[in-house]
Amino acid sequence: MVDAVVSVFLDNLLKALSEESRILVEFRDQFEKLQSELLLMQGFLKDADRLKRKQQVLRTIMVHLRELIFEAEDILADCQLQSRDNDPFSAGWFMCIYPKKLPFQYQTGKRLKEINEKIIKIKKDIGPYLGVSILNQPDQNDLFPRWSSPVYDHTQVVGLEGDKRKIKDWVFNADDGILGIGVVGMGGLGKTTIAHEVFNDREVEARFERRMWVSVSQTFTEEQIMRSMLRNLGDASSGDDQGELLRKINQYLVGKRYLIVMDDVWSENVAWWQKIFEGLPKGNGSTVIITSRNEKVVRKMGVKEDKIHWPKCLSRSDSWLLFRKIAFAASGGECTFPELENIGKEIVVKCKGLPLAIKVVGGMMLCKPPRYHEWKRISDHFRNELAENDDSESGLRATLQLSYDELPSYLKSCFLCFSIFPEDCVIGKDQLVRWWIGEGFVPLRGGRSTTEAGEDCFSGLTNRCLIEVVDKTYNGTIYNCTIHDMVRDLVLKVAEDDAFYNENGSSCRHLGIQNDLGPTHLIANQKLRALLSTNKTAEVNKIASSMAKKVHESRYLRVLDLSRSIFEASLSGTLNQIGSLQHLTYLSLSNTHPLIQLPHSLEKISHLQILDVSYCQNLKMLPSYIVTFKKLKVLDVSHCGSLECLPKGLGRLSNLEVLLGFRPARSSQLEGCRIGELRNLTKLRTLGLQITRADEIGDNEVNALINLQELQYLSMSCFDSHGNDLITKVDKLFPPQQLHELCLKFYPGKMSPMWLNPISLPFLKFLSISSGDIAEMNQRFWGDVNTVWKIEALMLESLSNMGVEWLKVQRVMPSLRVVNVSWCPELGSFPVDDFGFRGGVWKKEEHRS
Repeated sequence: MVDAVVSVFLDNLLKALSEESRILVEFRDQFEKLQSELLLMQGFLKDADRLKRKQQVLRTIMVHLRELIFEAEDILADCQLQSRDNDPFSAGWFMCIYPKKLPFQYQTGKRLKEINEKIIKIKKDIGPYLGVSILNQPDQNDLFPRWSSPVYDHTQVVGLEGDKRKIKDWVFNADDGILGIGVVGMGGLGKTTIAHEVFNDREVEARFERRMWVSVSQTFTEEQIMRSMLRNLGDASSGDDQGELLRKINQYLVGKRYLIVMDDVWSENVAWWQKIFEGLPKGNGSTVIITSRNEKVVRKMGVKEDKIHWPKCLSRSDSWLLFRKIAFAASGGECTFPELENIGKEIVVKCKGLPLAIKVVGGMMLCKPPRYHEWKRISDHFRNELAENDDSESGLRATLQLSYDELPSYLKSCFLCFSIFPEDCVIGKDQLVRWWIGEGFVPLRGGRSTTEAGEDCFSGLTNRCLIEVVDKTYNGTIYNCTIHDMVRDLVLKVAEDDAFYNENGSSCRHLGIQNDLGPTHLIANQKLRALLSTNKTAEVNKIASSMAKKVHESRYLRVLDLSRSIFEASLSGTLNQIGSLQHLTYLSLSNTHPLIQLPHSLEKISHLQILDVSYCQNLKMLPSYIVTFKKLKVLDVSHCGSLECLPKGLGRLSNLEVLLGFRPARSSQLEGCRIGELRNLTKLRTLGLQITRADEIGDNEVNALINLQELQYLSMSCFDSHGNDLITKVDKLFPPQQLHELCLKFYPGKMSPMWLNPISLPFLKFLSISSGDIAEMNQRFWGDVNTVWKIEALMLESLSNMGVEWLKVQRVMPSLRVVNVSWCPELGSFPVDDFGFRGGVWKKEEHRS
């Protein structure tokens, strides 16, 4: 990933050279020389990164280059810090007034000169190994991604209908015992996909009263398995012993027909399963589905030979169909370039019918320009990689490696971030994107906002099918993801080779926080760049004070995410030295305990870009110094039940792009931020608003949102609201016209707000209304003959009084393609099953005539 390291450094250097005017002027010549040399080298670094796997000398050279770039990046960060600390003075005055800083000046200049000399030598040494000119230009595909939003529908499945039908037949013909079913085959064959298709099938869902999906990693404990089963049953028990956990599982399941999926079981030692199985209630036609690469495993877990299913590789026609659906997703899965069809089929044949290989290669080609020579280059590269890997599993690894090699430089760093998460971990998109922004992995080009560019990077990996979707919103926005275990194997290998991360936690620049992380890990990683919480769903970290205090010694730390953690002592005391982390750009204390107030020394980190304190129920106030964080782009204070308002002056944060959990100050809260201050946040893209009382909106503040021209997403909640006057005020609080998505929660009025109409919100594409008292829509909502909504996805949830007619909705929303309805008993005219209870989804494509 040396090309990625260089790419990130050059972006940061370019930004620094354009912004700084103090101490950097002393070293501008050296930095510009370094920039020039690296730009010349950038064109062939991707090839060098690929070839180093086969040439040890080249590998050693690349490691040396990587370490030099990291050192230069740290020097640049120190220079920026010195410049900020002494901003009032010019470089000359700096030398006179601060003579103690002269050693810094001397050492920095000397070291930069040495780095430049070494890089010039590397440039000469590397050429003969590559056989290329050092004047190559950077790959233009790196600079301009072809797709900046999700294109491929990840829910599509091809060629597995017969597998699903076979297993469903077994399930529905089960006798009174517990039926065991095994799905066995090599990695990437689609075992988990088949199990998912069965698990989520409507008929299967109706047959079983309880369903549990358990991902069994290679390293697991019996207790983890039982806790995972209980979480599936809605019980997040903690502190119970194994015997008590098993008794609870039995109590939930007794007298019920249940389905359990044990996904991806590796170990032939199945004593853990035998103990769990003995505690399960028998009878009622319950079923256990086990997926594994090893037939012995499923046999030892009690599956009979005639109930083991071996999925086959996809046929040539299904392979081509799956490839087309991905590679040509932008044209509905149809190949509209005749010159690409034959070469596309050649590529597909090399995948040998393995769904994972086909998806990854299809995603790679989706992101390449549809030109014959580019596709031919990929095909030739693919053939060369496969020449040394004859068997299917080695071929799959080669396919994944090729997909990584072909990533744009800026996506390689983003992709390697998955290495720090444990196997089968569900990973939040927000955590990933904020990390990428905090560490400078996100390139800012074309005037795009930082958060938008970060989301583009996430889309770049999803479009390449390197990320597996776990959870999506009603409108298809992905918010949780994971990676396939074979993709994870590749990520871990590359991350270790490039000192990005390794599983023993030593000599790497990125670490994940789990309960086994101690001070020794931090002592061994003085150059740590990122430390993040990586615990699994419903698990918490228990962090000792000794470990937390060691964090302060990692002076080059950019990213610190301590979310979902319990600390031995008060966080404000434990982190009282956090101000020493002068390079910190992203801090997350989300869902930490006990957090009552932020550490005082945090005030020193004036260049913080992202602050997340969401789900901190005991946090009573934010310090007033927050409004001095001029570079802040994301502030998340959502779900902080004790937080009454934000500090006055928040409107000074002119670079803010995301503000979640904003509670306007009441007229009596003189030191709080009023809603009128939002007018100044002109870069705001995402706003989460909590309004409960009428005096939170002054008569002269009803226009606070109307001119926020960049605002794309607005969530407005009136949870726990008081007084009818609030309805009148909210009715006048018009959102900006260009709003893209609206989420309205707990609205107290019987009729929808006056501004919720297609004239006031002509560009609205996604609308969600949940809870509250709305019984009917304002007459303006229905538009007129010449005015209809552009809404594509609609969600109505927990609206017990709403009784609108489906045909009327269809007429005013002709672009509607998805409708999600649940807990709305009066919406009987909607073509959605179970609309009054758990609900269902209507999709336009399923109802074409």
